Amino acid sequence: MSPTTARTTHAARAQPSGTVHGHVTFLGAGPGDPGLLTLRAVDVLAQADVLVADTEAYEVVRGHVRPGTHTPLQSADDADASGSPAGGKGAEPCGTGDVADLVMRAARGGKRVVRAVAGDPGMDTDATADMLALAAEGITFEVVPGIAQAVGVAAYAGVPLRDPEGGDVRFVNGLTADDRCWTEVGASDATAVVSTTLESVAATATRLIAAGRKPDTPVSVTVAGTTTRQRTWSATLGTVERALKSAKVLPSADGDRPVIAVVGERSAPAQREQLAWFESKPLFGWKVLVPRTKEQAASLSDQLRSYGAVPSEVPTIAVEPPRTPQQMDRAVKGLVTGRYEWIAFTSVNAVRAIREKFEEYGLDARAFAGIKVAAVGEQTARALLRFGVRPDLVPSGEQSAAGLLEDWPPYDPVFDPIDRVFLPRADIATETLVAGLVELGWEVDDVTAYRTVRASPPPAATREAIKGGGFDAVLFTSSSTVRNLVGIAGKPHNVTVIACIGPATARTAEEHGLRVDVMAPEPSVHKLAEALAEFGADRRTTALEAGEVLKRPSEKRPQRRRARTP
Repeated sequence: MSPTTARTTHAARAQPSGTVHGHVTFLGAGPGDPGLLTLRAVDVLAQADVLVADTEAYEVVRGHVRPGTHTPLQSADDADASGSPAGGKGAEPCGTGDVADLVMRAARGGKRVVRAVAGDPGMDTDATADMLALAAEGITFEVVPGIAQAVGVAAYAGVPLRDPEGGDVRFVNGLTADDRCWTEVGASDATAVVSTTLESVAATATRLIAAGRKPDTPVSVTVAGTTTRQRTWSATLGTVERALKSAKVLPSADGDRPVIAVVGERSAPAQREQLAWFESKPLFGWKVLVPRTKEQAASLSDQLRSYGAVPSEVPTIAVEPPRTPQQMDRAVKGLVTGRYEWIAFTSVNAVRAIREKFEEYGLDARAFAGIKVAAVGEQTARALLRFGVRPDLVPSGEQSAAGLLEDWPPYDPVFDPIDRVFLPRADIATETLVAGLVELGWEVDDVTAYRTVRASPPPAATREAIKGGGFDAVLFTSSSTVRNLVGIAGKPHNVTVIACIGPATARTAEEHGLRVDVMAPEPSVHKLAEALAEFGADRRTTALEAGEVLKRPSEKRPQRRRARTP
């Protein structure tokens, strides 16, 4: 039990008999990147009965909210496919003036309430009055700090706020600061971190110059900080308005967007070029289409995010049971009665199919006792571990059927009492593994455990983005993903970067009129993502060396893609 939990429990026990009060947590959701949530925040969200969160904070924390949590500030626009608001029960839209009363009423009802705000509760909002009101009624509360917007955004923009020489840092709310504040900041040489809006940046610069700051003082302006929509412009107080107009950021209908402006030498462009770690990621802001289910694409999507990309999973196949289940029934019974020496899993779907068949027969992972288990790769191995089975063999090299055969031992009649392998797999799987095992002396029961069929078309907006150039890249992990994606959604636009896992997939893409820009050096989804990242890094280097403005593929003027010469 953590100290905060212990204090909360003690306070609840100390309440007068007959009084039932809940508990309120004021939680900082950070500046926008969900990865910046603290461990304590994740823990609190998982226990909440009620989540009261502004839209910006809700988008950050929603992935950690348990099913059934009431989210009264979220409108029906957040409803999921079933018609229920995401993460909770019915929506009750209300004005911001009702938020404090909403929190109070839920706490009076004995609920565990989380009041989530963007940034940090103590620095980006003033919750003091709400806390005092709770204390007056004997309702316990706690504060879970978050990374303040000014601090987090500056760090992601590559602007350190302190250096070895120290120096003062002043945080200013540019929309509420009075004349005295501007005079003090203008007369000092402190680094000023100003929270303001895009359309107010020029007025802020003018005020600081009038208060004593030199016009050539460096300033950086960052919008959508810590997200993949982040953009930062470097200038000086005297040139920042011209720089934003030159970049066609102003004038804008979105001029009320919040920004963080850092004023001082630490935001100098020369320094930022070396420290802008976030915006210099190789696929920063790229929208990458991954034609796989969320479960299949989980680790791949995480890898793409590490490169700065925004992955979008679109299933191109659906998995269905075999048309005739008798073959699977016989094989599973043989597994239990000792017919097999090995069982080889070549996909997560195969693990799922066996697990479902086990559940049908009332079996569990103990049925694998005495049987050696092989997994074609790490993702399949993780699915087995979740089932309670630790595989005996995972390829040490290439994660494929060929890689599995490289490590598979030949049949030895002295040491192997049984010569048979159970291979549950898809109906369209290749014969590579079967042929290789037979060559090693094994008998193989090649069993169709599931069928793969073309998935339903994605939503209209996704189809339009695919055909209209809304995606920067698409990763094809097999020939079937090419055929199925084109079949259910149409051919990707000619500005979209096409990345293929291997030569066979590349040939299929070319047969469908696509030029292949990237090919993995070996048939691995992670090597494919790595190759795409290297492609993006090369584009970035080329653009910077040429003095050009770096644009994502989807931002380029549409141009006809020429067929690749043989």
